[in-house]
Amino acid sequence: METNLEIRIESVSDIPGAAKEFLDTVGHRKVFAFDAEMGAGKTTFILGLLGAMGITNPDGSPTYSLVNVYESEMFGKVYHFDLFRINSEEEALDIGVEEILYSDGVCFIEWPDKIKDLLPDNTIWSYISKNEDESRTLTVEV
Repeated sequence: METNLEIRIESVSDIPGAAKEFLDTVGHRKVFAFDAEMGAGKTTFILGLLGAMGITNPDGSPTYSLVNVYESEMFGKVYHFDLFRINSEEEALDIGVEEILYSDGVCFIEWPDKIKDLLPDNTIWSYISKNEDESRTLTVEV
């Protein structure tokens, strides 16, 4: 049965707590798709997750490199994908996305719709929406 976890993020200062709640709930999983409009806070939240995973000084969004790779003492290899600039699944395959998705690493993916058919069936989908008061709501399909 599918249920949703909903986390309200009032401001950037709420991100560490929201990241911890997210990891406490679904951190045992490996592939996470983050779907949201441009500027909704995908990168900011993923950077919060990286911090909660013990990764200090993450590189920001991998918009041009497409993927940043980190090592977490608690979680092992962690991959942060930003697929905004990918034009096709073939392009994603050419950079080795599929091998990484099915590795033992944890994958956080921005713009996951671009590789939807390549994602494992057990991918955790998360949606970030901007609210009228500029807060965010993170909805996670658990």
